[in-house]
Amino acid sequence: MTMNAPAKAVPTLPDAQTVTEVKHWTDRLFSFRVTRPASLRFRSGEFVMIGLMGDPHPETGKQKPLLRAYSIASPSWDEELEFYSIKVQDGPLTSKLQHIQPGDQIILRPKPVGTLVHDALLPGKRLWFFATGTGFAPFASLLRDPQTFEDYDQIIMTHTCRDVAELEYGKQLIENIRSDEMMGELLGEENLKKLVYYPTTTREESPVMGRITTRLKDGSVFKDLGIDGISADTDRAMVCGSMGLNTDLKEILEGFGLEEGANSDPKHYVVEKAFVG
Repeated sequence: MTMNAPAKAVPTLPDAQTVTEVKHWTDRLFSFRVTRPASLRFRSGEFVMIGLMGDPHPETGKQKPLLRAYSIASPSWDEELEFYSIKVQDGPLTSKLQHIQPGDQIILRPKPVGTLVHDALLPGKRLWFFATGTGFAPFASLLRDPQTFEDYDQIIMTHTCRDVAELEYGKQLIENIRSDEMMGELLGEENLKKLVYYPTTTREESPVMGRITTRLKDGSVFKDLGIDGISADTDRAMVCGSMGLNTDLKEILEGFGLEEGANSDPKHYVVEKAFVG
């Protein structure tokens, strides 16, 4: 009698989650959804470390995980996790990550952290979300969280990209929030009227051109939206984008009298430092 050799077990990644959906928005941007660990609890706006195994070491053959901080784009009540990413052709991680397909596995370390959470802000009347590029991701989570609409009278989502196509992920998400029956029930039809979407482009022609920082400095954003300005009495802000945006907006917001807050010390605005895209 011959015994068959036992089938080799397929090695599973540590902290593995399975990709359920991938969508390519442009040649530089894509989003994907993965299974959610049953034990994972997070606050809308937080990030986790995700990644893939790196190439084997040429001598030892050992592989190390390549991990990067990614904001969770799905709200805390979602059954899956969504992420929004740039593609960097020579990037150690995104050069590989951009090729994932449904059924593939990624590594997801289930320890969410981050500053873009409601707990880090003092109560206010108007909430500004300032994003560039894939910095829209944490706001994609917060915009689908009922607390955002319960806590504020107005929510202004600004998103600055180079080209119109790069705004599409955010534009579709806003349209879906406004038109989807389930979102209307969850967030409240009246509450949805509080949401203002303000996209701008810096390179390709669009209805509103220029960096959001420029439009804040020259007051054109206030003129466009019929707002008197930003004040520490009423306004709160969250910032997520390039290092340049983060630095410039800190200066602008502090010029309006706002102070930077943290989870342990809530104030008027917060900046995500771990994520730059």
